[in-house]
Amino acid sequence: MRPVPQGLVDHSPRPDCVNSGGSSRMEELSLVRAAEDSKMGEDLGREPFGYVGIDSVLDQMKRKAMKYGFEFNIMVVGQSGLGKSTLVNTLFKSKVIRKAPGAGIPKTLEMKAVSQVIEERGMEMRLTVIDTPGFGDQINNQNCWDPIIKYIHEQYEKYLREEILVNRKRRIPDSRIHSCIYFIPPTGHWLRPLDLEFMKRLGRIVNVVPIIAKADTLTLEEREEFKQRIRKDLQTHGISVYPQPELDEDPTEALLNDKIREKIPFAVVGTDEEHQVNGRRILGRKTKWGIIEVENTSHCEFSDLRDLLIRSNLQDLKDITHNIHYESYRVSRLNEKMNGTPTQLKEPTSL
Repeated sequence: MRPVPQGLVDHSPRPDCVNSGGSSRMEELSLVRAAEDSKMGEDLGREPFGYVGIDSVLDQMKRKAMKYGFEFNIMVVGQSGLGKSTLVNTLFKSKVIRKAPGAGIPKTLEMKAVSQVIEERGMEMRLTVIDTPGFGDQINNQNCWDPIIKYIHEQYEKYLREEILVNRKRRIPDSRIHSCIYFIPPTGHWLRPLDLEFMKRLGRIVNVVPIIAKADTLTLEEREEFKQRIRKDLQTHGISVYPQPELDEDPTEALLNDKIREKIPFAVVGTDEEHQVNGRRILGRKTKWGIIEVENTSHCEFSDLRDLLIRSNLQDLKDITHNIHYESYRVSRLNEKMNGTPTQLKEPTSL
């Protein structure tokens, strides 16, 4: 018998093997190969054989964000004398709002928008702050929220008009309000009817973040009792403030937001004055009893507010503005056009 060359060995079953149950052996080998192929497919689905570069997407997004920068629009609402301008300047460590000396209380509610580009570590942010001098300062404050609602709707309308153009801009300028900080006077009692009505109406169209202004006028016990009363009022009247529980996307996000909700409303103190304490420069308010450190969590909750607005939830505020509040407005306006109704802005009183 001639030897078979190496590499050309015939592995086909011999007739005597087939006759002695070789078919069952072949079926067994086929099942083993199928199992191995299936396992190999699972391994391929889990992890590639070599480096692909998927993780570089984050670097690409970072480079693009640093190239174009981004916008953040914040509105501050509250009575005069509650430190709105000071708090904004403290939040961004910049003279964003400069109050004119000797400026009195306006007779009617005004809307003042101030923009400034803030740069930090190569990242640019175009910050726009909308101040509302005159809110709640009149004898008759009925419907004093109407100009604010109208202004918010006007920004949605401006964005919508750019968005529905046939040849629209690659980057639509965004003047929509991403967050509204509402200043609650440190009375230590319950929320006023004005506070309840404002937050109830504005909570439907914008992210409202309530804070207790000038919290250093309250003791720690008074502050905690006041916070509990406010939370009870919000729950009793069905007022939705940011972060809204119904918008939590997963259990992890809900857990993080629950910790934030436990601290709302934030009791804050604002100042742009620096003092020397134990050899270090700190932001604080000097009183006869000592210095109230703004960024010390045992003194006030300014750091928690800053983390929420800038360091942890800024992008979430923008996402909710675009995907929830603006989307609701967009659907309403497009339905009006489809139904043939007039396309002018709704009156705020009809909301």
